Amino acid sequence: MIGRIHSIESMGLNDGPGVRSVIFFQGCRLRCAYCHNPDTWSINEGNEVTPEELINKIVRFKSYFNTSGGGVTCSGGEPLLQPDFLIEFFKLCKSNNIHTALDTAGFGMGRYDEILEYTDLVLLDIKHVDNEGYKDICGGAFKEVKDFINALNKSNTDIWIRHVVVPGITDGERHIDRLNKVISKVDNVKKVELLPYHTLGKNKYDSMNIPYRLEGVKPMCKEKIKILNKRLKVV
Repeated sequence: MIGRIHSIESMGLNDGPGVRSVIFFQGCRLRCAYCHNPDTWSINEGNEVTPEELINKIVRFKSYFNTSGGGVTCSGGEPLLQPDFLIEFFKLCKSNNIHTALDTAGFGMGRYDEILEYTDLVLLDIKHVDNEGYKDICGGAFKEVKDFINALNKSNTDIWIRHVVVPGITDGERHIDRLNKVISKVDNVKKVELLPYHTLGKNKYDSMNIPYRLEGVKPMCKEKIKILNKRLKVV
């Protein structure tokens, strides 16, 4: 079995608890206006690797995982677009007693129940609060996220919710109130994070000759993030 991987960050600190190896999967169906990894969009690119080859790279860092409460996070791109590979890799992680986290927008190809059986933590990136908003900001349908949430609610997997706050788009108080309603329908939520929009990935668009849809939008004010956080019904 072969998977396509964009890259590996060996000592990540922002993608789940503890020190983590973050594996960026190749391929994504969404085209988020603020995506900072457009080089992961095409599923036909990246490095080919087997689950066994990948776990052999990861186990070298197991001592860091054990001492920090860390593990492996599969990110992207969208890991759910390679379900067979993801399942086999997570099985190998569990057989090696490595904590598994899945960083996803919930837009995959099914087999969710089986994937979640081997997933300790889901970092669920909720893009917007309704179908129109999803279509505008990432070209996806809110229904697909609901399908993934239904699978989550049948599992015992811990969940961290993440939401990118973009000035003029997702930074309104009413928007955050509606986000609360979406989150209220997700079971087992342990943490909610509002992530401030930034422009650090814009140079990739320039180098790849891709129009940047949020041209001129300034990075999100961190002080306003603090205000919005107070409206969140954080678990």
